[in-house]
Amino acid sequence: MTTAYPDGRSRLERSLSVFTDVHAGEGLTALLLALNVFLILMAYYVLKVVREALILGGGSAELKSYMSAVQVVLLAFLVPGYGRLVANLSRMKLVNVVTALFAGCLVAFYAAAEAGLPIGVVFFLWIGIFNLMIVAQFWSFANDVYTKDEGERLFAIVGFGASLGAVVGARAADRLIEGLGVNPLLLLGAVLLGIQLFITNWIDRREVERRRARAPVARAAKPKSQTNAFAIVFQTRYLLLIALMLMLLNWVNTTGEYILGSIVERAAAQAVAAGSALSKEAQIGSFYAKYFLMVNVIGLVLQLFFVSRIVKRWGVPVAVMILPALAFGAYNIMVFFPILTAVLAAKVAENSTDYSLNNTVRNMLFLPCTYEQKFSGKQAIDSFFVRTGDVLSAALVFVGTTMLGLSPRGFAAVNVVLVAVWLVLAWRVGRTYAALTEPAPAAVGAA
Repeated sequence: MTTAYPDGRSRLERSLSVFTDVHAGEGLTALLLALNVFLILMAYYVLKVVREALILGGGSAELKSYMSAVQVVLLAFLVPGYGRLVANLSRMKLVNVVTALFAGCLVAFYAAAEAGLPIGVVFFLWIGIFNLMIVAQFWSFANDVYTKDEGERLFAIVGFGASLGAVVGARAADRLIEGLGVNPLLLLGAVLLGIQLFITNWIDRREVERRRARAPVARAAKPKSQTNAFAIVFQTRYLLLIALMLMLLNWVNTTGEYILGSIVERAAAQAVAAGSALSKEAQIGSFYAKYFLMVNVIGLVLQLFFVSRIVKRWGVPVAVMILPALAFGAYNIMVFFPILTAVLAAKVAENSTDYSLNNTVRNMLFLPCTYEQKFSGKQAIDSFFVRTGDVLSAALVFVGTTMLGLSPRGFAAVNVVLVAVWLVLAWRVGRTYAALTEPAPAAVGAA
C-alpha cells in the first residue's frame, strides 16, 4: 500500500517528480507505459541480433543495403491495410490483433529456422517493418491515453523506458546467444511481446476506470471516417509537415552515419599502416563500441534530467527545433573540420539528443490529433516516411560516390542544406502545434 501525502500523491509519484511533474494518480500508469515500451525495445534489440546473424550468415553485407527500398515498397501496401484496421476496430482490439500477429510471426520464424529453411532475407524485411509499426502503435496508444497536458509532462518518463530497453536488450542478447543459440531468441521476442500486451490491456482498463471515476461520462464513440492512412497524412497539413520533417531527419542522420563510417574506416586503415597491433576490423569495432556507449549513456541522462524541464520551460514548439539547430552546427563543424574527433563529437551530440529529447517531443506532436490521425496517420509517418528517408540517403550516397566523387566534407555540406530545410519545417510544425493546443486543445482539421 503506497503512502499518500497531503497533496494526494503517493510516495511513488513524489519520487518520480524528481524527473518531471507527476500529479496524484498518474505515477503507476506512467511507470507501466515505461515498462511497456521497455519490453518492446528490449524485444527489438534481441531480435536485431538474430537479424544480423541470419542475414550475414545466409546472405551478405551488400544485400542489407538494398533492403530499405524493399521495405518502403512493402510499407506502401501494409500501411493502408493498417488504416483499415484502425477504422474498423476499437483501440484495444487493434493493439491486440496487431501485436498477436507479430508474436505469431516470431513463432513461425522459429519453426522455419529449426526446420533449416533459409529465412534471413524475409526476417530482415519483417523486423524492419516490426520495429517501425509496433513502436509507432505503442506511441499512438500512449497519445490516446494521455491528454496534451499529461503527455507533455509524462512522456519523459515513458521515453526513459524506451532508452533503457534498447540498452538492456542489446546486453541480454549478447549474454543469451552464447548459451541458447540464435533461434531460441525468436521465442524470447514472442514472450516479451506477450508480456507487454498484457500490460497494455492493464493500462487500458486502469485508465478507463480512473477517468470514469473522475468524470463519469460515456466515452465518445470512435468516428468512422477516413480509412486511407496516406490520405489522412496528405489531406492534413499538420501531419504532412511532420511527415516531411521526420523524413528529412532520417535522411540527414543516415547520411551522417555514412560520413562517420567512412572517416572511421580511413582512420583504422591509417592506424594499421602505422603499425597498430589491432586489425582494421578490431579498430572499427572498438571505436563503435565506445561510440554506442557514449550515445546511450548521454541519451539516458538527457532523458531523465533534461527532457521534461526543456519542454516545461520552453514548450514543444521550441523543443522540436533543438535537434535540427544542433545538427546544423554539427554538420558545419564537419565541413570545416572533417577529422575523426570532431565528427565523433558532432554525431554523439546529434544522436544522443535524437534518442532522448527529440524522440520524446516527436511523439508529443500527436497529442492534439484525432484517434485516426494518432493511429493511422502516425503509422504512415513513422514507418513509410521515416524509411523513405533511409532510401533517399542511400540514393545520395550512391550518386555522391559514383557520379560526383564527394568526400565526407562534401556530404556534410549537402547535409547542411538539408538541415536548413529541416529547421524551417520544424519551425512550421512547432507553430502549428501551438495553434492547435492554445488556448485550448482542438482536433486537427484537414488542409
